[in-house]
Amino acid sequence: MLVESHDEEQLIARVAALDIGKAEVVCCIRVPAAHDRKRRMQEVSTHTTVTRALTELANHLVDLGVERVVMEATSDYWKPVFYLLEAHGLDPWLVNARDVKHLPGRPKTDVLDSVWLCK
Repeated sequence: MLVESHDEEQLIARVAALDIGKAEVVCCIRVPAAHDRKRRMQEVSTHTTVTRALTELANHLVDLGVERVVMEATSDYWKPVFYLLEAHGLDPWLVNARDVKHLPGRPKTDVLDSVWLCK
């Protein structure tokens, strides 16, 4: 027998999304606006996948108070990023790239992927 569920949509106030490739990571960060909590501020940046750049990215996310980092990657490129973010106390989530990329009518670029994941 089916029973009605009263699930609430979970909104994460401070979130980041990463589109990870072999040589670069595209990061989109969305946080509440300082002057109006109903509005959001967004930053999109590109970083290399060397340890120093990833550490700077992780520190930036921690400084902004990011609560969750959603990431999608092909192959095993996600592993160093995931473990580095986790070591900095962040909450990384790995999503299946197959589920993200096959959405009809949506153009495919790394920047657009990171923004879409963040939203």
